[in-house]
Amino acid sequence: MNSYSTLTIDGQRFNYYSLLSLGIDLSAIPFSIRILLESVLRNCDGFQITERDVENLAGWTAEGTANIEIPFKPARVLLQDFTGVPAVVDLAAMRSAMKRLGGDPNKINPSIPVDLVIDHSVQTDFYGCRDALAKNVDLEFHRNTERYALLRWAQQSLNNFRVIPPSVGIIHQVNLEFLADVVHSSLCNGSDCLLYPDSVLGTDSHTVMINGLGVLGWGVGGIEAEAVMLGQPYYMLAPQVVGFELTGSLQSGVTATDLALTITEILRQEGVVGKFVEYFGSGALAMPLADRAVLANMAPEYGATMGFFPVDDQTLRFLYETGRDPQQIKIVETYCKEQKLFNSPDQPLPKYSKILTLDLSTVQRSLAGPKRPQDRVALSTMKENFLNTLATPIKDRGFGLSASEINQTSLIVYPVNEDQTNKDHSTINIPVRHGVIVIASITSCTNTSNPYLMIAAGLLAKKAVEKGLCVPRFVKTSLAPGSRVVADYLAQSGLDEPLKTLGFHIVGYGCMTCIGNSGALPPQVEKIIVENNLVAAAILSGNRNFEGRINPLVKANYLASPLMVVAYALAGHIDCDLTTEPLGNSPDGTPVFLHDILPTDEEIAEVVRLAVDPEIYRNSYGNVFDSNKVWNTIPSESSKLFRWDTASTYIQEPPFLTDMKLEPPAQIPAIERARCLIALGDSVTTDHISPAGSIKPDSPAGRFLIASGIQAAVFNSYGSRRGNDRIMSRGTFANIRIRNLLIPGTEGGMTKHFPSGQILPVYDAAVKYGETATPLIVLAGAEYGTGSSRDWAAKGTVLLGVKAVIASGFERIHRGNLVGMGVLPLEFVHGATWQSLNLTGEEEFTIPEIGKDFVSGSEITVKAEREVKTNLFSETEFRVKVRIDTPVELQYYLNGGILQTVLRNLAAADNVQ
Repeated sequence: MNSYSTLTIDGQRFNYYSLLSLGIDLSAIPFSIRILLESVLRNCDGFQITERDVENLAGWTAEGTANIEIPFKPARVLLQDFTGVPAVVDLAAMRSAMKRLGGDPNKINPSIPVDLVIDHSVQTDFYGCRDALAKNVDLEFHRNTERYALLRWAQQSLNNFRVIPPSVGIIHQVNLEFLADVVHSSLCNGSDCLLYPDSVLGTDSHTVMINGLGVLGWGVGGIEAEAVMLGQPYYMLAPQVVGFELTGSLQSGVTATDLALTITEILRQEGVVGKFVEYFGSGALAMPLADRAVLANMAPEYGATMGFFPVDDQTLRFLYETGRDPQQIKIVETYCKEQKLFNSPDQPLPKYSKILTLDLSTVQRSLAGPKRPQDRVALSTMKENFLNTLATPIKDRGFGLSASEINQTSLIVYPVNEDQTNKDHSTINIPVRHGVIVIASITSCTNTSNPYLMIAAGLLAKKAVEKGLCVPRFVKTSLAPGSRVVADYLAQSGLDEPLKTLGFHIVGYGCMTCIGNSGALPPQVEKIIVENNLVAAAILSGNRNFEGRINPLVKANYLASPLMVVAYALAGHIDCDLTTEPLGNSPDGTPVFLHDILPTDEEIAEVVRLAVDPEIYRNSYGNVFDSNKVWNTIPSESSKLFRWDTASTYIQEPPFLTDMKLEPPAQIPAIERARCLIALGDSVTTDHISPAGSIKPDSPAGRFLIASGIQAAVFNSYGSRRGNDRIMSRGTFANIRIRNLLIPGTEGGMTKHFPSGQILPVYDAAVKYGETATPLIVLAGAEYGTGSSRDWAAKGTVLLGVKAVIASGFERIHRGNLVGMGVLPLEFVHGATWQSLNLTGEEEFTIPEIGKDFVSGSEITVKAEREVKTNLFSETEFRVKVRIDTPVELQYYLNGGILQTVLRNLAAADNVQ
């Protein structure tokens, strides 16, 4: 296709692939689809991407473009360390496998830029003190030096691979403020450069935050990201695009967080899974980019692939405000206008698959919880809602307490003065009830990326301190900014001190409480929760509040703006009506209400104007790659092959490729007489499936570590040991809140082994099945695999011996990850569930072979046979849809997974015999 063109900016010539050359009406196509189209056009090589692919996508229509496959090649890949470590382990394993196959290990190398941001390993062990940050960082390096040595090896040994060290910030905020350039350039030779839209795939589901900047991107599984790094396209079906019109403006005191929670509720009810959402309208055009980023970040919570804001004047303003190069800003403006990628009020409205509308003036102050981010609760109804939730049955996402249990009061016992020798052992008893807030954390890229939200929290803290308010001692407070910029402008405005006075000291620059790195609670708080089965609460400015995620002892978790985190921390209990009840009393006994200390929009804007400037961003990111001296001292070496240490409990060569042959198996045999490892209901998340949080000494993983000579005190978290499959497989399906319906009425990672009937940990049962070579399946309900993009939810599943998952519905990333690991995803049809089919999980299941001639989206028949009496069997047959959605996914499945497919392709290109 003759689409290669040039443009000149300030005397410099740039090359680009012109969308106008296609001769189509671009104005009718959503902006997000235009960016995909440019990628397909630019990468058209007649092999991986053909002219037919370009023509198919150019023919996108609002009515639907069913079964059109897009081979998307993003500009770059973004990793964080929890998901990045297993990705690097896999790359190192592929180098070892390539060596065994007789090929060149250096063929295993990222072919596009890859950035890894270390942000998920720091934990809130220390808090409420001025040296909390330093102490937490010291512990982080003590716990993780072995993992970091692997990443240092990758930094020195892999091409196109950069590492941003610890204590810089959260991956998505660093991406927004520094890494993303909106328009990318490469192949620069003298005065010529190739320009194209920045786009990114990341191994974290909140990669979507970058769509607020007009950069197309979303989260994928680690194994898919590895394939993209190695030059493979990311294959997807052409999406529907839902246009979301925003009109009007937010009322005074209503924040971007409130808007994000409202939109999450609306879009979850609408159903946008697998779809793009594109924002437009007068309200969107006037919205500051910091607010757009908050909305874009929440796309996984409202179910969309991403929520996109096209490049416009707000984008250019943000690039200037964050200290970007003026020449780059000029390139962004000129290129995007030339390519019809720039939005303005006079632009024709694209044709969307569906249009939704929201008047911003109708948005109320809100929270979300206690168990899902889409369950919005208006601030005015929080008290009533929480009390109702206490009595609501567990199956309906409540806590199932009786009236007598709801009304109980407990006492937390503290020494009178913890800072001095308490010789007479005098104590003070503080009464608490269900809903006591034990964690209040300003955390997560979602909200700490927004100066207006952070300044609002600081101003509220300042006014609270002036009124003499304080936070109850049972509340664990923390501030984990998404970048060092936040600390700079809080200090510049003088708002850091009142936050510290209330206990919100900086505890780290990373994704902490929001992903479960909240650290242990004080012993007396843990004691009262456990002994009284207390429904304790956490309030955080995060994006995820699934069960067991924030802290294993905290059952009720609420999302809110940073300002409301401070307010509820002052109140101490979640069952307060902050619209009518006081936060506390001043020293003279005067009640202080929320409205007494709420900052005005004008106050917030003025502090932002004075305290936030481009120089802060330039200073913060000026030496970002060399900014951590401890990181720079970690010993490492550049080498073709990583030196595996068989004694390591952090990094091990995974078993996926150790016995791989050059030729794929002739066929994947039918799955015969499989047993159900675990049977699950609706809304089971990857947080339930994937190993996360602390490792208990009496768990299979804990017993393994103890047998390996590791003391329980230095177990660290599952997340930190993601590079060791021996640990991770033992922690799969081990979440303390997972409910296995094979053993009704229980919680935790236990299951029933058949036919013995033994109740065992899931891992131990899988081992027992393995001894008899019994294949396994998982039965599940709707929304299976929602949650973070966790490759170990799929890797752990396959390592347990699971060959297929049969569910009522799958989340996009997890379904793809299952296929990418060679696990067959099957979906009940016509609204059926395993319960409606009268399955019990005691059956033996037979699933027919999936062959090379399989057509994507076809249905097959599964047989389930159960012994009802001795030698008397009942048999059920039911139809399922095979969720291998594309021909490329079929190749992945037949090869045993993505890694095997890519490795065989690379070996073939290297003429390995």
